[in-house]
Amino acid sequence: MVEQKFYRVGIDVGGTFTHAVAIDATTRSVVGKAKVPTSHRAKEGVARGIVEALHALLADAAIAPENVNFIAHSTTQATNALLEGDLAKVGIIGMGSGLNKGLAEHSTRLGKIEVAPGCFVDTCYRFIATDSAPSEALIEKTIKDLLAEGAGAIACSEAFSVDGPANEQLVGKVAADLGVLFTAGSEVSQLYGLKVRTRTAVINAGILPKMIESANLTEESVRASGITAPIMIMRSDGGVMDIEAMRKRPILSILSGPAAGVAAAMMFLRISDGIFVEVGGTSTDMSAIANGRALIRSAEIGGHRIYMRTLDVRTVGVAGGSMVRLAAGAVKDVGPRSAHIAGLKYSSFEPLEPKPFTVKMVRPLAKDPQDYLALCRPLADGEESATPSFTLTPTCASNLLGLVPEGDCARGNEATIKEAFEALSRHFAGGGAASADATATALATSILKSAAKKCIPVIRALIEDHKLDPELTKLVGGGGGAAAIVPFVAGEMGLTFELAEHADVISAIGVAMALIRETVERQVANAAQANETILAMRQEVFEAVHQMGADPATIEVHVEIDSKTNIIRATASGASKFYEDASASALSEEARLKLVADSLRTDVSHVSRLCSSKTFEVFSGHDLRAGALKNGQARGRSLAGSVASLLRFEFLHRPASPLRVLDNKGVLRLQARDGTAAVCPVTQVDAVVTRFCEEYSTWGDAGKTIPSFILLVQGKIVDLSGLLDEAQVKALAAAELKEQAADCQVIVVAKFN
Repeated sequence: MVEQKFYRVGIDVGGTFTHAVAIDATTRSVVGKAKVPTSHRAKEGVARGIVEALHALLADAAIAPENVNFIAHSTTQATNALLEGDLAKVGIIGMGSGLNKGLAEHSTRLGKIEVAPGCFVDTCYRFIATDSAPSEALIEKTIKDLLAEGAGAIACSEAFSVDGPANEQLVGKVAADLGVLFTAGSEVSQLYGLKVRTRTAVINAGILPKMIESANLTEESVRASGITAPIMIMRSDGGVMDIEAMRKRPILSILSGPAAGVAAAMMFLRISDGIFVEVGGTSTDMSAIANGRALIRSAEIGGHRIYMRTLDVRTVGVAGGSMVRLAAGAVKDVGPRSAHIAGLKYSSFEPLEPKPFTVKMVRPLAKDPQDYLALCRPLADGEESATPSFTLTPTCASNLLGLVPEGDCARGNEATIKEAFEALSRHFAGGGAASADATATALATSILKSAAKKCIPVIRALIEDHKLDPELTKLVGGGGGAAAIVPFVAGEMGLTFELAEHADVISAIGVAMALIRETVERQVANAAQANETILAMRQEVFEAVHQMGADPATIEVHVEIDSKTNIIRATASGASKFYEDASASALSEEARLKLVADSLRTDVSHVSRLCSSKTFEVFSGHDLRAGALKNGQARGRSLAGSVASLLRFEFLHRPASPLRVLDNKGVLRLQARDGTAAVCPVTQVDAVVTRFCEEYSTWGDAGKTIPSFILLVQGKIVDLSGLLDEAQVKALAAAELKEQAADCQVIVVAKFN
């Protein structure tokens, strides 16, 4: 009997092309690819391109629809709606009671909201006092009045609705009865801050009509193809949500463009700590990954704060296709214009011809300076062409310097590239060809240095802002232009790097492998005493991703606490069904030690196994370097013990103990600059947490700070590093481990910040 194969399908909607990939759900290997032009201007919007890419993929890879067990796509629909002003007019219903009525009306009457330069969400407004419960008749009249003013969707926002959403829910019921699209403030966020919550609800309502239309078209077409798997949509925080969640909160898909690539870096490349650098033709997106999690920030739209979380992605205007600017016989700059904007071809990918290139300076756009480099070929009769057709780019320069590996999609024609650089050398030499090869190498280096200067400060800022260890940070390149930028930048910074396999479709791979995700945020009076709230939020997000199709065995919940704002944030991530690959072989003992030693940049003799379970091994590096106290802090069993230790200089020369965690297949899953770990049964986890808190807590101006704790259990990494005190760690650990047998082995990792 032949075992049935299952596949995960990911579709990434890009600015030019829509890519689709199929991933074997057992081996996690790419088994099929397809590419079609993105259908921005089609009647059905990008939905048409999504469906065309899907059909092409299934046909080319010979995949039966019933064998697809997961399908997800990214979408530019919401972002395009903002950028193009294709938004519904929103009728706002503000609510408030008592002394707060005036403030509530002021905070919910928003007028026009700018969402992009020159693009606005238009609104109309009504206020309902809620000193007593409003009647359905009053709500119905209010909605109809707003519809008469041109509203295409309704947003309702009441002061303190996060504590009691009943009135907003009643408005939602009436709107549903009338067949009107609706968003409640308490539905988009559980945080206080009426104006920001209202703004978020209004933007969400403004994109509802376009997004629901697109979602319906996509769902109908996917179902017509015979696929019955749940349809998932990429979120801006790097996870996916099901189509029903998207119909309620399409705002979560805004700013999701770079999210898919980061998801691939975590799930496909299994990067635990690094900077993901996604290089396109015009721009490069950079984002940070730490402990296997993408780093997130609060989002802004049109310069306005909204209650939404998005990847901390930073973009620079240089990439694989950027054009070179010249001045005073030298390379002046690279970018921001790219070859495709100017309608030029990369010389990298052209065949060598007997007609040599000549240099011409051009304006890519009418408003640009005429200092961008272009290349012409002579006409058949020897006359120079007045119309340039080619240019030099970082892709060309990287090829010339031998930085593009064999088989990479950026690999070009060496002979043509060399001839193009020789043409530039002759241009600078005034027509002389002496030392053309040496000059070409210098020019290629100059081009890449100019490009790198735009990327390096951003990478350094990401490392600093997110407190990554530069010695552990790896650059991971994705996108079709990765080889043009990443190897040279890594060399300039002294960092290790990796170019993603299937870099040209890495975002589609990320969509296919992304985790189902949900986040809940709440504010409490005292975050340090909010154990019950933390546990309730953990259960809420766990159930949310489970209902969307995540396998409970894969669901991990991460809780963060902001002690300054008393905001508690719980994020659950889980995978839909993957299958174990019985044929996959684990790394040998020798190979595992070599992998850890290479990661630590040391010899195998400096590596030892600290502890292990059936699913994880923790290795420690020793005799590497001495640790040092920072900010007047010391580690000890108590405050008095810390002071005594300081007097004895006990900790001044304590060597750091860097950790590396490998899973049972030999994949590096976690790394720490300094820490310790112990393995114990579930029943002893509390005791180990207490011991580590006593021995390794830090004392400073803010008082006692415990280590960051991570539990490794049954193949899962349970990150408890966002918690403030020992009691919270124990409470959440108990919730995470309650389904485990008493003798289940757990590795407790303590990281020293």
